[in-house]
Amino acid sequence: MQILGIDFTSSPTRRKPITVARGRLDGAVVAIDAIDLIDSLEGFEAMLAEAGPWVGGFDFPFGLPRSLVEHLGWPQHYEALIGHLAAKTRAELRTTFKAYCDARPAGSKFAHRACDRLAGSSPSMKWVNPPVAYMLHAGAPRLLAAGVHLPGLCAGDAQRIALEAYPGYVARKITRASYKNDQPALQTPARQEERERILDALLLGQAGLAVQVRLLPTLEITIAENGSGDLLDAVICAAQAADAMRQPNWGLPPAVDPIEGWIAGVPAA
Repeated sequence: MQILGIDFTSSPTRRKPITVARGRLDGAVVAIDAIDLIDSLEGFEAMLAEAGPWVGGFDFPFGLPRSLVEHLGWPQHYEALIGHLAAKTRAELRTTFKAYCDARPAGSKFAHRACDRLAGSSPSMKWVNPPVAYMLHAGAPRLLAAGVHLPGLCAGDAQRIALEAYPGYVARKITRASYKNDQPALQTPARQEERERILDALLLGQAGLAVQVRLLPTLEITIAENGSGDLLDAVICAAQAADAMRQPNWGLPPAVDPIEGWIAGVPAA
């Protein structure tokens, strides 16, 4: 079974590409063979169209908080909701989401999905630091257009399975210290040490997952030295996808809100 781990960006370039870890699952071991860099959304679409069987862990939110959707009067069927979202520009999304936040009291500005607080992930309506709303806007419509299967959300090609992943959930089980930064001046030796700590846990099967990662030594060094952490995050996403394959219902709770989605491997409250 081919396993993919995708560290996503909504505006890929050569400088900041979409990062795809590719591996194979053999028992409880996921062996990462290569890491690809995709510098356009068209390239991402081509990746989604690759024939299966594959299971991918994608580091972007697949849905929006139900409370937000109901407040805005947006469609409450997943495919219709994502189509409605895709028809809006990023500027329109920002204006809409900012108006929602501005009308709410301090300390509870953003609406959250049920899985966000449990995973420690940013609310999927957030448009800055990190702009996960734009990632949802760029990613989810392309998943639907590609016809992949989204467990708990939308039926599709059972040979191409897309799961929402979140590398921060795994990384924080190993270290609470910062392990990455996009700014070269802040890519410090201390952060590299934390990446190495996370890598060691993945390679030893001590990252809280039901799988163990295997890497070529040269690839291990490259990942550790990648200061942005994008390569490591892609590997974690692949490990999360492989872990989900070994869990009932793809590592999802028995009931997933069909417009919010869920991060695979995060236990329900």
